[in-house]
Amino acid sequence: MTVCGRGRVQQAARWLKNRFTQGALILLYHRIVELPSDPYLLCVTPQNFAEHLAILRKQGHPMRLQQLAQALRDGNLPRRAIVVTFDDGYYDNLYNAKPLLERYDIPATVFVTTGYIGHKHEFWWDELDKVLLQAGTLPETLRLSINGSPYQWELGEAAHYSDDDYRCYSCWNVAQQNDPSPRQYLFRSLWHLLHPLSEEERRKALDELLAWAGTESMARSTHLTLSLDEVIQLEEGALVEVGAHTVTHQVLSSLPASAQWDEIGRSKAYLGEILAHPVNSFAYPHGLREHYTTETVAIVRDSGFACACSAFAGIVGRGTDYYQLPRVLIHDWDGDAFARQLWTFFHG
Repeated sequence: MTVCGRGRVQQAARWLKNRFTQGALILLYHRIVELPSDPYLLCVTPQNFAEHLAILRKQGHPMRLQQLAQALRDGNLPRRAIVVTFDDGYYDNLYNAKPLLERYDIPATVFVTTGYIGHKHEFWWDELDKVLLQAGTLPETLRLSINGSPYQWELGEAAHYSDDDYRCYSCWNVAQQNDPSPRQYLFRSLWHLLHPLSEEERRKALDELLAWAGTESMARSTHLTLSLDEVIQLEEGALVEVGAHTVTHQVLSSLPASAQWDEIGRSKAYLGEILAHPVNSFAYPHGLREHYTTETVAIVRDSGFACACSAFAGIVGRGTDYYQLPRVLIHDWDGDAFARQLWTFFHG
């Protein structure tokens, strides 16, 4: 960490001192990596993550997710309790996040999508980025059959996407209201069409898209998922807990109960087999209230998990459902901005 960074952390930590209310906060990260573009806002740079952890170590009460769940049950939630979690299972959780967690001695839970362990493909949302938002030339017209319905888009001049175009639009992300070119418009349109599909239907459409683009299916080195050995390495040292995040990262509310049981139960069983111990924590894919149902919650509980995390914002306090723990999404903030966001999260 730079001298400037240390000063920022110390200032932020002083500002936060004694300002936390009763209750706990679960932080939701995805990736600790620096990339030239981040259309989904999933990445936090290692430098900023280090500043986050320094602030948590100085002024928070970092604890394990299972400890938090037990404290809820016992009614003795500590003041300034904070839990660090990661979703999906990117390789940088091991190589970039874990060393920093070890430096600051802060535990974390990584929720892994088991069907992507050692997978040759990227996560489907990253494949859209690879095909549409990287420099190169694509055919001007895209025709796809998605879930039995035909679609057609015209890229026009945006079929050619130069290095200058890529640099010009590299800061664009899905939180922005406008699409600066047909590439971004197509990217957003396809995400909305593919998001609710079954894994089989989505894979079929993605394979057509890759063939249309002439793009290989192999994952980029920057977008790898954890391998089986890396999942095991992640838990070595007992600082990091591995939790389940289903098999295919499906919207569970779109599935019948039998398919939900399969997605949830198989992910728990597979992780338990490779880690040689029961897996007790779960996170709902996407995680907003519309992405799972009361039946889903019952399935998670009856599958033997001790707790489950959502992705809607909120403070964990007395009366919080162990199987619908709220989390706050963390972005690529420096130490100052992170401290201000913590204040906002705790005090609304």
